[in-house]
Amino acid sequence: MRLRRRARVRARVSGTPSRPRLSVFKSNRYLSAQLINDVAGETLAAAHGKSFKGTQSAQAVAVGKAIAEKAQALGVVAVVFDRGGYRYAGHVKALADAAREGGLTF
Repeated sequence: MRLRRRARVRARVSGTPSRPRLSVFKSNRYLSAQLINDVAGETLAAAHGKSFKGTQSAQAVAVGKAIAEKAQALGVVAVVFDRGGYRYAGHVKALADAAREGGLTF
């Protein structure tokens, strides 16, 4: 079911060089986020929860802040949020809120 939801979201969401896609992936242990330029098919920046210690909620906040810092370093201010078929609640919401606090708009 998640893959079907993911396909629906990806049909509408696409990243450009000026407004890349902020893609979220959630495994059983970690959270990761990537800034993707779909036009060129390249990943601009990435952050993974493996490099941060603590609970998954703390990892989500740390990944959100880290991806926002990397985006600021690249000069990216606005992104398109791709939740990857996951519900916008819990860890995904914590990551998005932390990215917003870091200066990203979406």
